[in-house]
Amino acid sequence: MHSLISESARRFPLQPCCHYNGAVLSYREVDELSSRFAQALAALGVRKGDRVAIFLPNTPQFVISCFGILKAGGVMVACNPLYKERELEHQLADSGAEVIVCARDVVDGSDLYESLAACRPRLKLRRVITTSVTDYLPRAKRLLAPLAGVKVVPRPDTVDFVSVLGTSRPSADLPQVDPSSDVAILQYTGGTTGVSKGAMLTHYNVYSATVRATAFIPLTQNDVFLAVLPLFHVYGLVANLMLPATVGAEILLLPRFHVKEVMKTVARRRATVFCAVPAMYVAINSSKSVAKFDLSSVRVCISGGSPLAAATREKFIASTRGTLVEGYGLSETSALTHCNPLFEGGYRAGSVGIPFPGTDVEILDPDDPGAVLPLGSVGEIAIKGPQVMKGYWNSPEESGKAIRDGWLLTGDIGRLDEDGYLYVVDRKKDMINVGGFKVYPREVEEVLFEHPAVKEAGVVAMPDSFSGEAVKAFVVLKDGASATSEGEIVEYCARELARFKVPKSVVFVPELPKTLIGKVLRRKLRDDDAVRSS
Repeated sequence: MHSLISESARRFPLQPCCHYNGAVLSYREVDELSSRFAQALAALGVRKGDRVAIFLPNTPQFVISCFGILKAGGVMVACNPLYKERELEHQLADSGAEVIVCARDVVDGSDLYESLAACRPRLKLRRVITTSVTDYLPRAKRLLAPLAGVKVVPRPDTVDFVSVLGTSRPSADLPQVDPSSDVAILQYTGGTTGVSKGAMLTHYNVYSATVRATAFIPLTQNDVFLAVLPLFHVYGLVANLMLPATVGAEILLLPRFHVKEVMKTVARRRATVFCAVPAMYVAINSSKSVAKFDLSSVRVCISGGSPLAAATREKFIASTRGTLVEGYGLSETSALTHCNPLFEGGYRAGSVGIPFPGTDVEILDPDDPGAVLPLGSVGEIAIKGPQVMKGYWNSPEESGKAIRDGWLLTGDIGRLDEDGYLYVVDRKKDMINVGGFKVYPREVEEVLFEHPAVKEAGVVAMPDSFSGEAVKAFVVLKDGASATSEGEIVEYCARELARFKVPKSVVFVPELPKTLIGKVLRRKLRDDDAVRSS
């Protein structure tokens, strides 16, 4: 994987690689700094196959650390910067990480290091390398950082990131890896349906996913990527780091999603590629300031992570005049495996597109995974290709359930049309059984999204004494929307859906629980609802 950055550094040495709050690092600089970091890790005792964690927002240090870990022969374990003590401890303990790169600042009251320090005594961490989000800012902005809510705090018993880079020399003598068998990334699943597991992604897995995406998506050195998707997630990592690194494009790093900051950055830096999740597109559509910003530079937009409502897509295209299409992938497949073609006429409403080159897909009987269903049938999506993970870390039993004869059983329900376009109906585990009739939450959510007062919606199963289960909807209203009753929502759905699919209960909530990449946590909706009802 690290050859991606080294090759672009050779071809485009002076081309901007990372732009971060006014600071710019060229491809040559990122390549050299990551080689320095690889040497620093080796000096700290990191050997081939050792796990090294990153606990950072989208900053240059993340990019440098990522490629440095891979050059050192290590396995990158990227942790969600919103994790608290319990969640972080599970990931670090399960992976066996011995070194971690962590932010030492307190930013707007949020302290990443505090979560690490709380669980550190129970972990096998040998070294903690700390860095400040201000380290790569221009000098004037570093001085003004305290006014922006950034407090740089010294942390005892840690190693300084910038110092170890300064005392290390880049080495061309890198550990040899077998791309097809050596793990590059432990990508922990979102845990939307259970305990988070580490998907073992080899160098070949991620490299294959990247080059197939570049063969499918028209990209050049002149593109400018807006990287606000968190890089700790494989979707953000591949779409906003590996893809631009492959073609030598510029990456605009944003540590957090603030809708005005995103629109301002697109307008000011003339971003051309914006890979995001539906919640981000919804936020832009809903912003009262959207008309103040020129977003017309954006030409390629891909949505993933969760279903994209047709109304969201249409409104975003009207605002930007860009092309927004939906794709599909999983942590276990090194990000996207499918995408709607970006050329005119290539998009099909409701579909996540066609497979990337060299990727196969079948629809299996959910009750008999050995049986392939006829074209047009609804069943479990199975994927086979070079981007499919090696298996789950320390979980041979779970790996055996997920991968059969090279086919990944995704747990998603979908169908294929006659031209090979894939339509994802829903998660297998989220299916609602209403008196023997199958109801997929996504279908109901699509209808709810079309209601003029609804901003977001999540649908789950609720116990029902008559039918076993019934449909329950959680609805977030648009800002300024007039009061909407439960009855009005139910009546609206009844006009669009079969009777057994209509929500029996509607709950209005201020927000929906989501992962950092915007996927609605239906499991948490169910759990929280059970607590409220008890």
